Amino acid sequence: MTTSNEIRISTEKDPLNVDAIHDFLVNESYWANNRTIEQTRTAIENSICFGVYYGKDLIGFARVVSDRATFAYIGDVFIVAAYRGKGIGKMLMDAILEHRDLQGLRRWVLATRDAHGLYAQFGFTELKHPERWMELAAPGAY
Repeated sequence: MTTSNEIRISTEKDPLNVDAIHDFLVNESYWANNRTIEQTRTAIENSICFGVYYGKDLIGFARVVSDRATFAYIGDVFIVAAYRGKGIGKMLMDAILEHRDLQGLRRWVLATRDAHGLYAQFGFTELKHPERWMELAAPGAY
């Protein structure tokens, strides 16, 4: 758990407000606007999740899909609008990269349309060898 003043970041799943997370993803994200509540629940169940709280209010979220040995994918990252621009996204990324189960990995990946500047501060770059990467994307995937 990471704490700074009144902001708290926790990997405990019990306090996560799944309905609020799903509402944000469907109504405010560009990447998950067609996701079902069942898909959101399953994604949370099978990921290392990071809830960001101001008091008891969930103000941000991210999840990591990883084998905890070699690879991790960071997804569903958000900070609610009223709390953006206050360094909370940086706190969240610090918490993710410092998590005890995610040390010594060979590769981290993520996809973003608009937050390259944030992730670059943590060493993320464009793919070194994009010609080696392939994907099988569902119709309508971001």
